[in-house]
Amino acid sequence: MTLRTAVLTLVLALGAAGCSDDEDASGSGSGQVIVSAAASLKTAFTDYGKGFDGTIVRLSFAGSDELAAQIRQGVKPDVFAAANTKLPDELFREGLVEKPVVFATNALVLAVPKDGQIASLEELGEDGVELALGAEGVPVGDYTRKVLARLDGDDGDRILANVRSNEPDVNGIVGKLTQGAADAGFVYRTDVLATDGRLRTIALPKALEPDVQYGVAVVKGAPNPEQARAFVDGLVDGAGAQALTRAGFGRAP
Repeated sequence: MTLRTAVLTLVLALGAAGCSDDEDASGSGSGQVIVSAAASLKTAFTDYGKGFDGTIVRLSFAGSDELAAQIRQGVKPDVFAAANTKLPDELFREGLVEKPVVFATNALVLAVPKDGQIASLEELGEDGVELALGAEGVPVGDYTRKVLARLDGDDGDRILANVRSNEPDVNGIVGKLTQGAADAGFVYRTDVLATDGRLRTIALPKALEPDVQYGVAVVKGAPNPEQARAFVDGLVDGAGAQALTRAGFGRAP
């Protein structure tokens, strides 16, 4: 086991977020379920996890690609939830997770600071504009590049020339925007809602919108597969689906 894998394993074991109100961190009661989830799911999953069936839910949030890499390196959370369907499907074909299901949808939007000057997608290629994007390979970064590739002429290239930061997840993009370190960036609609007004949304033309679907799967060899499957079931139809709706996500098709 590499040092990186060992550190990631420890992070998952300790949990990046706490447990339900009725349990403590000792794992007493009906056990615990460890969930690795895309950063954009933090608000919804934290809400869902607090009241999940008397079970301690430990949450680890990062870019979906990073979490998938951890699983490939041998880290075994109980559940893997990604901001796309590509990564869970790849892990399924590799025999690392059970069959994934789509559990939510979202919308990619252009986000700007509340008092920012950017008012349209067309302005992103102008001189002096500084952008924060998701890195290539991260779902939000891949969705963004699909949008830019659909623009006319060299508009997409001019916008990419203004990128000053390629972030590993949506939290990095939101941080750059709320700190004034970037003029605009592409994130999900739910990320803007979670800033309580610090960012505003510029919707993309319908013809450019990517199809943003979230996939989830139980990890094979997971310590608590029964609780993991119950967690996934709740995302599709139950308390998890309700938490996702409250956070602004759409229901799975």
